Parts: sequence; C-alpha cells; structure tokens
Amino acid sequence: MTQFDPLDMHNYRVEKLPKREKSAFEKWLAIVGPILALAAFILIAFAVKIPYLESITFAEIVSQTAKKSFEKIGLELFIQNNRYMLAIFIASIILWMTQAIPNYLTSLMVIISLVLTGVLTEKNAYAQLGHPVMWLNIMSFVLASMLVATGLAKRAALWLIIKFGKNASTIFITFIVINLVLSAFISATTAKAAILLPIFMVIAAIYGSTEGKKNNFGRSIVLQNLLNINLGAGAFVTGSGANLLAAALITGAIGGNIFFSDWMVAMLPIMLSLMFIGYLVAMKIFFPLKPEERLPQIEGGMERLKEEYNKLGKMNFNEVKSAIIFIVILGMWATDSVHGISATAVAFIGAIIALLPRVGIVKWNDVDVPWHLMIFSAGAYALGAGLDETDLPSITVNALFNQLGIGNESHFWVLYLFLTAAMTYSALLFQSKTMRAMIFIPITIGIANRFGFEPLSLALPVAFMIEHVYVLPFNSKPAALLYETDKYSLTDTFKFGITIMTIAWLLMIIAGETWFRYLGITPHGVFGLF
Repeated sequence: MTQFDPLDMHNYRVEKLPKREKSAFEKWLAIVGPILALAAFILIAFAVKIPYLESITFAEIVSQTAKKSFEKIGLELFIQNNRYMLAIFIASIILWMTQAIPNYLTSLMVIISLVLTGVLTEKNAYAQLGHPVMWLNIMSFVLASMLVATGLAKRAALWLIIKFGKNASTIFITFIVINLVLSAFISATTAKAAILLPIFMVIAAIYGSTEGKKNNFGRSIVLQNLLNINLGAGAFVTGSGANLLAAALITGAIGGNIFFSDWMVAMLPIMLSLMFIGYLVAMKIFFPLKPEERLPQIEGGMERLKEEYNKLGKMNFNEVKSAIIFIVILGMWATDSVHGISATAVAFIGAIIALLPRVGIVKWNDVDVPWHLMIFSAGAYALGAGLDETDLPSITVNALFNQLGIGNESHFWVLYLFLTAAMTYSALLFQSKTMRAMIFIPITIGIANRFGFEPLSLALPVAFMIEHVYVLPFNSKPAALLYETDKYSLTDTFKFGITIMTIAWLLMIIAGETWFRYLGITPHGVFGLF
C-alpha cells in the first residue's frame, strides 16, 4: 500500500477530498421540501386569498414594465399573475433552501412555471439564458480555463509563495495578494478554491498540519483563504455571478450602468482592509501560532514547492499569450467607464482570441463551463423578470409598511442599517448567493422607491454584502469544499467567520457615512462617480 505523501499536491485535488454526508436534519429537509413547495404553490396560487394582492391599484405600481402589463391585460389578470408570481417565488425558495432537488432542476421548473401560468411569455422566459450576465459568466469560464489549462494560474500562485513566503506571516499575506489577482479575473469562487487548495494544503502540511492532525497554522491558512476567496470576489463586480446579477437588477431599476471601475473603486479598499483585519483577527485572537508552528515541521518542505514550480518548466508561449490577454482584459474592464465597452463585450473578445484555431490557447473541449450553474442562474434571472413584470416586491413592501402603520417617511440611515444587516446575516441561513441577491435586491429597491430614495443609494450597499458567505460550511460552495479538508472544526469557522462578518457590517456603516458619500452612492456625496 502506497504511503500517503503530505507534500504531494495531487493528494489535495478536489475530486480526492471526502464527500460530506448529509446530516439527519438535511435529509429530513430534502424529504419535506417538495411537499412544502407544492403545498405553498397551490395555497397561494389558487386557495388562499392574499388581501393586499386583491386590492392592487395602478398607483401602487412602480415598475414601468408592470405598468405596461397592467394596461395591456387589465386588473383581474394582473392580480392573478401576481398571485402566481408569489406562489412560484415562495415554492422556489423552499426548494432551493431545502435542496430537495438539484438547484438547476428547480430553475428549470421555475422557468416553465412562469410560462405556463402566463406571468412571462415564452420568449421572455427562455431569453434569460441569453442574459448579458450569463454570457459574461460563460466567457469568464473560458478565460479561467485558459489560465488553468496553460498552468499560468498555478505558476503565478507558486511563484508568489516561493518568492515572498519566507516565513509564516508573509505566507498569509502572499495569499491575500494571490486571491485578489485571481478574483479580478475569475468569476467563480469555487474555481479559485480548486486552484489554491493543493497549494495551501501542502503549505499546511509543511507547517505541521498533516492528515488527522490539526494545528493553528492549518486552521488559519484554510479559513483565511476561505475568507479571502469570498472577500476578493466582493471587490469586483465580475467576482461572482451573484454580483453580476445584483448589478443587473439595480441597473434595471435606475436605467443606468454600474461599471466594473465603479464597483472596484468603491469596494477594493474595503475588501482589502477586511482581508488584513481577517489576518490580524486570526493570528492574534483566534488562532495565534506557537513558536514551533511558525517554523516548517517537515524538512525540505518548501523545496517541494520549488520542485513543483520547476516541473512547470520555463514559461511557454501559450502562458505568455494568456498573461497578455489577462492584462489587456483587466485593463479594459477597469477603464470601461472611459471607453464604454461593456464587461461582457470585453470578455467576448478575450474568449474568442483564446479559442481561435492555431493562434488561440485552448480548445472548446478544454473549457470547463458548469452548465448546471448556468441553468440555475437562468432560473434566477427568469424570477427577476417575473418580479419586474408583476412589480411584486414594491407592492409587497408597500402593503407590509402600510400594515405596520409606517408612512412614507423614514430616516435613510435607519433603512441603511437594517437592509445591510439583513443582507449580511442572511448568509447564515441561505446556501446560494444568487438566491440572496434575487430576494434582497428587489426588496431593497422597493423600499427605496416607497420612501423616495434613489434605489442605488440602498441597493448597491446591500449588493456589496453578498460575498460574506464564510461562516458555516453550507453557506457557499467554497465553504463546503474547504470544510472537507478537516483542518478546522465547526466552532473554529463560526467564531472566526461571525466576527469578521460583524466587522464587515460595521465597516460598511462607516463607509456609508464617509467613503460612499464621497463617491456619491449614499446621500450628500460630492464626487458623484455613479
């Protein structure tokens, strides 16, 4: 029997990690999920009268699309479509939360339900697969595959670690840089986790965290990478599909654009600050390193990383081309507000060059596009189109505030605190960032409209909190993936994650009063980037 080699990167490939068994509670949820979803759909769509939906008036409708729909189909059918929309929305949320069936299958059911109930036309419902954000995701996966297939991503990560990871402290700081670089270009947090996992697992082994043995170095390096994978994604609008979806929902409400450069200017300083705060909190409070944990425990361990780097050989022509495409695309994304070419169009150009026969870098068969995630996203976008067609979020928000006796006046900062907190801590309950964006962004826009605030001023700060999904293993795919490394306990990830999450929310409050005002996002801004 071959002895396990803790310094062999191939031992830490994603497919070799043990798969977590569902808990008894999760299995129970999977059983009752379809029953609850079906019951909710039937009751809301056909049985139970929803008082506030039965009394909709034209004056309550905010969405221009919904106003046109109201005028076209009349009051009775418009009310019925809102009932169907609410029923589909609640049923889909139940299925997504309980994971009773695969997420992509729920999305397929959502799309066809919106068609069969008449909420959306077939053309509108099916067209969501061609949403610009969908194409940006697909092209981003082509470009990410280019980095992986050529070995450029691995080469860059290893080079940075070998060059700057001279001791325990600089290793952690180097991973912050690596995560930021990858986040600017790769819109899938799971892909980043898969790229970095073998590298930081070998480093954990070098510093004494081997199979079946936990220490603070191993806890810290895995949890800090989990944190930084997500924080890095939050620094760029292209950092994840959920960011892109949120941006699309907001631009639909404001009739303008949220550029790559806008999001980066607002959030890169904040996310970079949080990465360093996470480093300090881990190293000084929760996982301080003993003197012996600051020294390599396996003789010649770092030499193995150098050997792995040397196996890559000299940088070949394809890697050079990948680097050039990488730099040019990132430059064009960062200056999109200047030249006006959308991030999707830029990604298209880069992907076409990467796929060109003879002069390109990768073949289509080498491209890893997770179509199940694409279908899942298409279902979420279809839900968004249905919400816009019926204006259900604004109508529901107005009815709720009326029922609570709240008028049309409220202090902006009260709403700001409440909504950013709701988005931040909702990550403790939901598995999908896309689903959270789909729920909270329309609600926030509805609240902003009710109280007469610019939708951007509330919805964009709420969108900025999407990526805080690192507290519990089920909060995101990278969290679930890294939990399987067995380097930390549930208690470890909760106490570290909930602390950083709370600090992030407090930092967002400070930014709302200062940096976001300066940029013109929140009221009384003077710079007016947005």
